[in-house]
Amino acid sequence: MSSLSRDTIEEVREVFDLFDFWDGRDGDVDAFKTGDMLRCLGLNPTQALITKNGGTKAMGEKSYKLEEFLPIYEVISGLKDTGTFADFNEAFKTFDREGQGFISSAEMRQVLVSLGDRMTDEEVDEIVKCCDVREDLEGNIKYGQFIEKVLAGPYPDQK
Repeated sequence: MSSLSRDTIEEVREVFDLFDFWDGRDGDVDAFKTGDMLRCLGLNPTQALITKNGGTKAMGEKSYKLEEFLPIYEVISGLKDTGTFADFNEAFKTFDREGQGFISSAEMRQVLVSLGDRMTDEEVDEIVKCCDVREDLEGNIKYGQFIEKVLAGPYPDQK
């Protein structure tokens, strides 16, 4: 049983029908366009996530009817968006007064424990330890490197 609301199903149907129209109105859409449909529905899945959930890397390998696409949408829409390097980089730029790619480690710690999805001091300590964050002589860290290390994992709760 689907947990999607009627409004959500109707929104998915509209996007699906639009892609079906472009494909020739045969009632199904090529699985190669799975990512495009998901993005039109406001999601931002990676190519790996799309492939893992039934998208294909080439046209003509398989296609989906709406009833087959809805579970894919449901799974991917239920996943928490982790954001991209560009998203996090843009956020850290706010605190980079000189525009040199650095933030003070104290300010970074304060941001992580007080803004957005707040973290505990212990969680921040663990991230700093795992990312092997190195301060320069002025107590600043290069936030681009920090973001890359955080996004690279490890993610113990994922298989």
